[in-house]
Amino acid sequence: MIKKVAIQGIKGSFHHIVSQQYFGNEVTVNEFLSFDQAVDSVISGASDAVIMALENSIAGSILPNYALIDVNNLHITGEHYLDIQHHLMALPDQKISDIQEVYSHPMALLQCKQFFKLHPHIKLIEDKDTAEVAQRIQKQKLKNVAAIASTLASELFELEILARSIQSIQHNETRFVIVKPSKKELPDNQLSKASLKFELDHKRGSLAAILNVMSDCKLNLTKIQSLPKIETPWKYAFFVDVTFDAVENFNKASSILTIMAENFKILGTYKNARQ
Repeated sequence: MIKKVAIQGIKGSFHHIVSQQYFGNEVTVNEFLSFDQAVDSVISGASDAVIMALENSIAGSILPNYALIDVNNLHITGEHYLDIQHHLMALPDQKISDIQEVYSHPMALLQCKQFFKLHPHIKLIEDKDTAEVAQRIQKQKLKNVAAIASTLASELFELEILARSIQSIQHNETRFVIVKPSKKELPDNQLSKASLKFELDHKRGSLAAILNVMSDCKLNLTKIQSLPKIETPWKYAFFVDVTFDAVENFNKASSILTIMAENFKILGTYKNARQ
């Protein structure tokens, strides 16, 4: 049973919101300002699981987090999609024209870059966490400085929202995963999605052969992400998500792929949140 969950960020962050929606308010939230620290807490046993953002519908994949899961031999046991609405917030009694600097997480800045093209006087500065910036503004009473964060952050830190939903595309979702040291949390009859990792040589038809096996075994490919292996030129690692109606089909495909692909690994089996 998960009693303590690690998040990147502080209360009021989007990872915190996911912890509430997925686990409820009774879970203890351990706050960290980096994913590396959050993962370390799970490895040490200080946390039972870690929530990690993996991809965003505007900004794309967060590749370092895939690598963290892989290198540390962690396992995905669940997923959660969150509608991300970014709001510009600052201390009360200010206007956007008063704001000189905006600090926020790089992914938040990337998702809102179209908005800031309309306000070229504002300097954008990368920071560790959306909610932590909001907290800092409140604590230090920073004038002419704004944060990009959630409605919850504005309420917790008593900031005024100057502009709502400033992300470039209004329907903005982030996919989060629940990661643990243990392999499986659900019985086989509830499993309907898996995350895989394998390596292939840079040869004609090698990837096509793998994809054909998935198709023949009735797996639906929902995501594929390649990552070059820095230490081995022209060799690639592939991170793949598949969905399936029967776990027997997935097990059959896994047996074949173990033989065909190099360093084949199941990163996690869990329930498809889109069902």
